[in-house]
Order: sequence, then C-alpha cells, then structure tokens
Amino acid sequence: MQTSITESTFGHMPDGRPVTEYTLTNVNGMIVKILNLGGVITEIHVPDRDGKLADVNCSFDDVASYLGDSQYFGALIGRYGNRIANASFTLDGQQYQLDANNGANHLHGGLEGFHRRLWTAETFVTPKSAGLILSYLSADGEQGYPGNLETTVIYELRADNELRIAFHAITDQATPVNLTNHAYFNLAAGGDILGHELTIHADHYTPIDDVQIPLGDLPPVAGTPFDFRSAQAIGARIDADDEQIRNGFGYDHNFVLAKKAEGALELAARVREPVSGRVLEVWTQEPGIQFYSGNFLGDSVKGKGRIYGHRSAFCLEPQHFPDSPNQPAFPSTILRPGEEYTTVMAYKFTTG
Repeated sequence: MQTSITESTFGHMPDGRPVTEYTLTNVNGMIVKILNLGGVITEIHVPDRDGKLADVNCSFDDVASYLGDSQYFGALIGRYGNRIANASFTLDGQQYQLDANNGANHLHGGLEGFHRRLWTAETFVTPKSAGLILSYLSADGEQGYPGNLETTVIYELRADNELRIAFHAITDQATPVNLTNHAYFNLAAGGDILGHELTIHADHYTPIDDVQIPLGDLPPVAGTPFDFRSAQAIGARIDADDEQIRNGFGYDHNFVLAKKAEGALELAARVREPVSGRVLEVWTQEPGIQFYSGNFLGDSVKGKGRIYGHRSAFCLEPQHFPDSPNQPAFPSTILRPGEEYTTVMAYKFTTG
C-alpha cells in the first residue's frame, strides 16, 4: 500500500464556499480524514490487536453540525484554547474584551473561533507520509483579540501510525496565543470510555472553580482522583466525592506535565482500551494537557449514525494553562511581533 492523499467535497458554507475533506492514508492502511473547515478531523481508522480497522474519532456528517453546537469535535482551537476568565485580559496596560461564549467567560477562541473558519489548504505526499498544510489569517480585533495573527497548521500522517500536528504563528501586535486540537476519541469505537485505562505524566494539576476557571495554585495529584501517574480506568474515580470532580462535572482539568526538558516533544498521556487493545499516545511540547471526559455530551449529540452520549468520548488537549493571560504565575502565552509561535503535538496509535 502506498501513502496517498485524496480530496472530495464535504459540503458548503452558508455563503456557498465549498468545504473539502482530505483523506490521508499511510503505508499500513491507517486513514485520517480532515476538513479545511476548522481543520476538523472527521475520521481516524486504526487497527485493533487483530488488525481490524475501526474509526476511533467522534465527529459529524455535515457542515451544519460543525457550524452549530459542535462542542469543538475534532477542530483546531484558537486563538486561545480553554478558558479566559470574564472574557477579558489586560496586556501592556490595555484591557481587551473577548467574546463571552461560556457564561461570562471566553472559551476556545470564542463563538466564531478558528474551529468555524475556512482555512486555505495545500497537500503534500512523501514516501513516508501524507500531509495537509492549513493557513488562516486572523484579523486584528477578531473575537476581541489584538493584532493580525498569521497561522499555519501542518497535519502529517506518518508511516508509524502517528498523526503529527505542527502549529506556527506570527503577529504584528502582542496577543495571547494557545493553539491545540480538540479531537474526541473512543478507542472501542462505541460505548462509553469509562473502562479506558489512562496514564498522564503529571505530578500536579490546576484546580478550578465552579465555572472551570483555574484557582491559580498547582497542588500535587497524589492522594486525589487526579493521580494518573500509573494507569487507571477513567471511570474508577470519576464520580468521587471530591470538590474538584464536582466543579468539572467529572474530569475537565489541566494537568501540569512533568517535563524532562522544557519545550521537548515528550509523551504526555497514554490511553489503552483493554478489549480492542488499541493504544493512543499523546505527545507534546506544551507544559500542560487538558483531560476532558465527555461530561457535557448527551443524547442530543449525534453523528455518523451514533448518539454521542454522556462520557462516550474523551479529549486530551495539549496546551498552555487555562486563563494564563490573567494568571501571572502561569507560563506566559503572549506572542509579540518578531517572535514565532511554534509547537508540535502528535497522536500515535499502537496496540497492547
């Protein structure tokens, strides 16, 4: 089997512009499908321990679903992944008001964030990979952010069943930037995810208040339901009598990764589904990763002939910490003119 990439029309934007779906296939027969709408990953077909392929990515069937309350399924997130308190921040003495799309707070770049934008696309094929290069210019003032931000994201499906995602951005004014991908996974390709076994390489996490804004401290995970330093079933402590579990309605928290070297591409999390034997590894250069256990999914969320019910999928989103523009103790997310924002993440699939 040869590495390849093909394209087809997925649908149309309300203004008539076509939405294209790109199908990337590697030498092992692994298949990844991606839209130029929001960089959405629509399908990921990977083998189980017996070699049987199944789609482990949760998504929708049409453009309208992605432009509705899509819960960010599979999408590129920007300018800022996760929440910013009170939808505002102060930078260099000036206050900026963002789109308040999560109660009083700002979530995942706003209602019309990167996930709803039509990106410019180019493709490439090498003997060992198939790739998609997506570009988007976020104009000064978009969703309240300062500066024109030129963003490029490269999806590359490699021969070792790794989907690598590289982000790059430059700006002409200082602005917060925190880009990630929001894929929803179910390695069993059905049912809930409570039996999936999760490891997160994090000794600390960022507790949240009752509207999911970080409190600012970084307590240890030891002795809490957030200790995934060794593999634990996602469902084992998801309903524990714990204030943080209640605040997140389950897991919806940022974990502070135990990095060996700042900025290095390192293994952040590993998930194993014991029945199929499928394993997902998430690699990142970022200092944190958000683990979300599908708490807000429900019977009204439907796609691909399935109902995405409560906790039927999980997300692992590499990132800088939530609300960093308002939390001076957190690593900075401010990009300035003359600097380059670069970060790499990867989803790698094996069996075990």
